[in-house]
Amino acid sequence: MQVTANARPKNAPSRIGHGPGAGAAAAEKAVNFGPSLMRLLGFMKPERLLFVVVIIMGVASVAGTVVGPKILGKATDVIFSGIIGKNLPAGMTQQQVIDMLRANGQGQLADMLSGMTVVPGQGIDFSLLGHWLGLAVGLYLIAAGLGFLQNFMLNRAVQRTTFRMRDEMRAKIDRLPLSYFDAQPRGELLSRMTNDMDNVQQTLQQTLGQLLNSMLTLIGVTIMMLSVSPLLAGITVLIVPLAAVISMFIGKKAQKQFVSMWDATGELNGQIEEAYTGHSLVKVFGRQREVESTFEVTNHRLFNSSFRAQFISGIIMPVNSFIGNLNYVAIAVVGGLRVANGQMPLGDVQAFIQYSRMFTQPITQIASMANLLQSGVASAERIFEVLDTKEMTYEQTGRLPADLVGHVEFRDVDFSYSPDRPLIEGLSMEAKPGQTVAIVGPTGAGKTTLVNLLERFYEIDGGEISIDGVPTTTVSRSALREPLGMVLQDTWLFGGTIRDNIAYGLPGATEEEIIAAAEAAHVDQFVHRLPAGYDTVINDEGTNVSAGEKQLITIARAFIKQPEVLILDEATSSVDTRTELLVQQAMAKLRAGRTSFVIAHRLSTIRDAHLILVMNQGAIVEQGTHDELIAAKGAYYDLYQSQFSAAIEED
Repeated sequence: MQVTANARPKNAPSRIGHGPGAGAAAAEKAVNFGPSLMRLLGFMKPERLLFVVVIIMGVASVAGTVVGPKILGKATDVIFSGIIGKNLPAGMTQQQVIDMLRANGQGQLADMLSGMTVVPGQGIDFSLLGHWLGLAVGLYLIAAGLGFLQNFMLNRAVQRTTFRMRDEMRAKIDRLPLSYFDAQPRGELLSRMTNDMDNVQQTLQQTLGQLLNSMLTLIGVTIMMLSVSPLLAGITVLIVPLAAVISMFIGKKAQKQFVSMWDATGELNGQIEEAYTGHSLVKVFGRQREVESTFEVTNHRLFNSSFRAQFISGIIMPVNSFIGNLNYVAIAVVGGLRVANGQMPLGDVQAFIQYSRMFTQPITQIASMANLLQSGVASAERIFEVLDTKEMTYEQTGRLPADLVGHVEFRDVDFSYSPDRPLIEGLSMEAKPGQTVAIVGPTGAGKTTLVNLLERFYEIDGGEISIDGVPTTTVSRSALREPLGMVLQDTWLFGGTIRDNIAYGLPGATEEEIIAAAEAAHVDQFVHRLPAGYDTVINDEGTNVSAGEKQLITIARAFIKQPEVLILDEATSSVDTRTELLVQQAMAKLRAGRTSFVIAHRLSTIRDAHLILVMNQGAIVEQGTHDELIAAKGAYYDLYQSQFSAAIEED
């Protein structure tokens, strides 16, 4: 039930700290990169058929791209041969020209000509040149078209994958126990659901396509280089181990910083969410400087970790580019010498220089993608932490009786928020059908915990809770909560109209049912004073209606549900005395014929209860009617006297 999102039991464990050291321990842990990456890719299994098509398109696209330089090399040979041939004596064969050059002492020029195909006296063959250039252009166009389709299909697969991840995380959050939310800052959880999820999507979208094309290009270029010149290919391949070692060394240094960066981001979001949600409270208590100081510390930590992560990972690309340039120089020198010696055509050297660039480029891209991959996997691990969190116990398929009368029993119930700190031990109580059971006691006595156990927001450690003789643990949570209605001390309204907020208690409610519930809870009185009436939109913070009006709307939401069992947790705490009397009259009508649990600090509001339970430190210390407990002069009498004597003294 969403309406309980902000209801945090007083005895629940305190929230995670937001101080400067809150995320330090996690930040120092290195990312479990390999397994986490494989798990992330596992989410893409449903798209495997699409990936097969993407890979086939990638192979075809890369094939066209890597064959292109070889064809352009042929075109270069045509141009170079034409220029050289035009300057040679016409009427001689190529071998005659070579012999003449050797006889004239021009052996190096003769060696170069021996490695070429020229026709002395003939210039550039433009028809042959056009053939090679046309073939290259055609291949590049086909490769570009296939690359476009590949990118389109890959993006579709990534979007479907992140859609499933979001849906799985949403479903997981629905299955998590309330204790998890008690121990998690809301801003931290929101950061995992939004920032980290967006970062994973961006990582998959930007790296998968590039990674696939880079790997295919690396394979294709290696094959082409070996076919052109095994010697030059060997020189080029020598840079791979060096580049890989440097990239791995730098990447490991960056991993910790990326984890620290995203931990600090989540912590900062939690601080912002709390500070700006409670900004009025911060100002009232004059804690602006403290909030600013905490924010500044976390913001500096985020700045430092982000700077270090981006700086360290950013070194990878320029270092690999430098190594690639050294390789380029080596290819140019060795290739030039082989052309001069007639051992290679000029076109092959030109093609090889292109291949060397194409060879180092995917290596550099893969290395630079380590930046994104490290960041994305760090975010994925934060998402996996939520997905791996222990869920609520297995849902049973049982249901409550159709003709529920509301007979509620607690038998020897044990419960604790923490195993080493027992809260409730051996608690037993019975609420007969139609009875109003009031639960009173000092703060932290376990009053709210009792009704939370009835709703199964928490699981009991021992004993049994039953409704109409059916143990609640044998009933699914949704079936259990269906006949229960709850009004909390902390009001919860969503950003919609007043009409929508009331109808939230009964999906498909008619206008007549909404108006009837509003009139019963006295919402109708103040709604008519609003310009838009029931269509008044409540803003995100609910600041355009008063605290008492918000409470009345939540009470109307319970009215419209017409629950068989009603739970009121300080439901009248935010209304004035006059409104409280009206609400008490309405509540008396609502409680008629229904089992009701009323948690109250104002003892005047529960004097007519059929049974009053006095709790202290998780145990029921007294029970009875108001008159019986007053006559007993025990714990209830002391509470009653202290409350009303204090009121008299104030008067």
